[in-house]
Amino acid sequence: MQTYGIEKLGIIGPKAVYRNLTPAQLTEAALRLGEGTLSNTGALVVTTGKYTGRSPDDKFIVDTPTIHDDIAWGKVNRPISREKFDAIKGKVAAYLQGREVFIFDGYAGADKKYTQKFRIINELASQNLFIHQLLIRPTAEELETYGEPDYTVLCAPGFKCDPAVDGVHSEAAIMIDYEAHMIVICGSQYTGEIKKSVFSTMNYVMTKLNVLPMHCSANMDPDTGETAVFFGLSGTGKTTLSADPARKLIGDDEHGWSPDGVFNFEGGCYAKCIDLSAEKEPDIYNAIKFGALVENVIMDPDTRELDFADGRLTENTRVGYPVNYINNAQIPGEGGVPKVVVFLTADAFGVLPPISRLSREAAMYHFVTGFTSKLAGTERGVTEPQPTFSTLFGEPFMPMDPSVYAQMLGEKLDKYGTKVYLVNTGWAGGSAAEGAKRMKLSYTRAMVTAALNGSFDSVAFKHHDVFNVDYPVSCPGVPDEKLDARGMWADKAAYDAQANKLAKMFADNFAKKYPNMPADIAAAGPKPKD
Repeated sequence: MQTYGIEKLGIIGPKAVYRNLTPAQLTEAALRLGEGTLSNTGALVVTTGKYTGRSPDDKFIVDTPTIHDDIAWGKVNRPISREKFDAIKGKVAAYLQGREVFIFDGYAGADKKYTQKFRIINELASQNLFIHQLLIRPTAEELETYGEPDYTVLCAPGFKCDPAVDGVHSEAAIMIDYEAHMIVICGSQYTGEIKKSVFSTMNYVMTKLNVLPMHCSANMDPDTGETAVFFGLSGTGKTTLSADPARKLIGDDEHGWSPDGVFNFEGGCYAKCIDLSAEKEPDIYNAIKFGALVENVIMDPDTRELDFADGRLTENTRVGYPVNYINNAQIPGEGGVPKVVVFLTADAFGVLPPISRLSREAAMYHFVTGFTSKLAGTERGVTEPQPTFSTLFGEPFMPMDPSVYAQMLGEKLDKYGTKVYLVNTGWAGGSAAEGAKRMKLSYTRAMVTAALNGSFDSVAFKHHDVFNVDYPVSCPGVPDEKLDARGMWADKAAYDAQANKLAKMFADNFAKKYPNMPADIAAAGPKPKD
């Protein structure tokens, strides 16, 4: 039996070892092993148990002398010793002995100058299907000459840690050893942990290669090649807004910005499914077919129809599929230098303007601040929208000090003259707590289109004194009143109070997290009134 060298990791005597099976073969294996069922569209449907989102408290980085000074240690990047990491890795390897093992050898990084080779070793065929579709798939010729991977991911959700013995937080652990080029994931079946561990690795490696890693989606004009990127946390609209039928999709979540342009880290998409419809998001809806992996969506056992409105398992229902399931995907996932950068935020207070134009200093302020709302289900324990500040619109995945990434962005904005907009995809006319509705997707799409095609270049802007940003007074396809955040509130005094409250949160957060930031950047933030 060909083992592909997994015995070097301590996986001795596996029942069977499969490498780079096709989606059809992996789907068959998952069905044979009872991991899921097929929907009426042919997608594989699974449930992930109690872990239906990322588990931030269970994430660790191995603290070694060679990487210690590079890491921004704290609540997000928790240290674990090499001894504890190796002990858990050994137990996971022993757990996999005598079991079927699924290997996917693939790539992260569409630009071959920066490509990293990742070997993913899975206990579950369904998880191997997921990462097969999410990473960049090698050709038959590339697989023959693949050689040794740059990084190895060992994933066994069936192995449960003992916190008292293993020195971790719970039965789950997501651990990255940057020095040993090894990642171990155990105890959680949520496939997003695999994806984000690869992302977190790239976010460290790319900075050494003069590439800005970004938690963003990206698309481009099919005629001119003009490229745009969309920063934002999960649920803010990165996938939805970048899947524009009038533009080519480069990728929906993770990219690098090199001196040559933007390139996708991945070869697939991982989209939220809650309230998904063919009318609102046809590209994602139509991607749920054979070869896709659907997580935690309730399905009628008789008709096999998926109920995207049913969030009883989690609001964080998901589907993973290859990017070429999107009709207008850009293959390979490479674009030019971005002409426009869009920061997406979901404001649960309902007070930020629907779209604002940012100066260079304001862009730096909002990049490091990363305001949004955690949406229900994205993380364990989050059951309703909560305001949060996530540095760089992706703090959980950025291992280095924010200043490293911020400085790289600032240099690129200066060099290329890229325009920056802040788009609020959240609530309007009131707060989420008061039952207000989110801004209509069609209006948000129209605003983004205007930002991309230059329509705002000839439009008048007003200054918002509290948030210290400029917002347009008109936009094609959007009623003028929908551009005025304050005007949409029936109770103007209530709006003023909420806006001031949020502005103070901005100021307090910035003063606490970034006391050494240059004065011109600090001055570009919101201005709460005393």
